[in-house]
Amino acid sequence: MTATTTAPAMSEARRYQQLRAHLSYLKLDDAAEALPRVLDAARIDRLSLTAALERLLEVEVEAVEARRLAGRMRFSCLPEPWTLGDFDFAAQPGVDEKLVRDLATMRFLDDAANILFVGPPGVGKTMLSIALARAAVESGHRVYFITAADLAAKCHKAALEGRWNTIMRFFAGPRLLVIDELGYLPLPEGGANALFQVINQRYLRSSTILTTNVGIADWATAFGNATVAAAMLDRLLHRATVVGIDGPSYRLRAHQRHADTIRAAARAAA
Repeated sequence: MTATTTAPAMSEARRYQQLRAHLSYLKLDDAAEALPRVLDAARIDRLSLTAALERLLEVEVEAVEARRLAGRMRFSCLPEPWTLGDFDFAAQPGVDEKLVRDLATMRFLDDAANILFVGPPGVGKTMLSIALARAAVESGHRVYFITAADLAAKCHKAALEGRWNTIMRFFAGPRLLVIDELGYLPLPEGGANALFQVINQRYLRSSTILTTNVGIADWATAFGNATVAAAMLDRLLHRATVVGIDGPSYRLRAHQRHADTIRAAARAAA
C-alpha cells in the first residue's frame, strides 16, 4: 500500500525537476524561477493548463523585454533620466506643449522625419530632446545621443585610423540619433563636413533630433562653409519639425527655485 501511494508522488517530483531542467536548458531562467509560484497559483486559483502556461510564459516575456529595454538604454548614452513628465511646460511658455506631446507619439519616426530644437541656452532644448529620446527607447527603438562636438571628434579620429566607413555605418544605424549642442562650441577642422556626412547617411532613412543655439539663417556663418550648411539644412528640413523656443532660461529658473528653497530653510532655522 505504501509503495502504491509513494510511486506517483516520486513520479511527480521527477516530472517537476525535469520541467525545471527543460526550462533552464532552453535558457528560460525567469520562467524556471517562477515555476513554483505559478504552480501554487494554478492549484489555489484552479487555473486551467492553458492559463497556467500563459502566466508562466508571461513572466519570461516580461523579463526578456526588461533586459532588452535595459540594453537599449545603455546603448543610447542618454546623459540624464529625464522624461516628458519632468518638463515644466508652465515654466517655459516658449514651448508649444501640444506640439511636443504630438512628437512624443513617435509618429515622426515612421516618416524618417527630423526635429530641430532652436533657441538660446537654458530654455530646455536638451531636456526635451532627452525626454523624446527616452520615449523612443521605451517604445522599442534604438537611439543614440551625442553632442555635436563629440560626433565631430569621433569622426575625425575614425578618419585618421582608417575607420571612416565604419563610423558612418554606426551613426546611420540608430532609428533615432540625437545631436546635442550644435553651435555651442566651434567644430574642429572637417567637423562640419563630418556632420553633413552623418546627416546625409540618415537622410530619408531614419530620424535625427538636433538642438542648436544658432538660428537657421546664421548656419552658413556659424559653420564657415555656406555650401555645406545649405546642403545640411536641405536634408534636415526636407521632413522636419522646427521647434523654436524663445523664452526665459528654464535652467536659471530651476536654479532660482533651488536658491529660494535654501534661503527659506535658512530663515526658518534662524
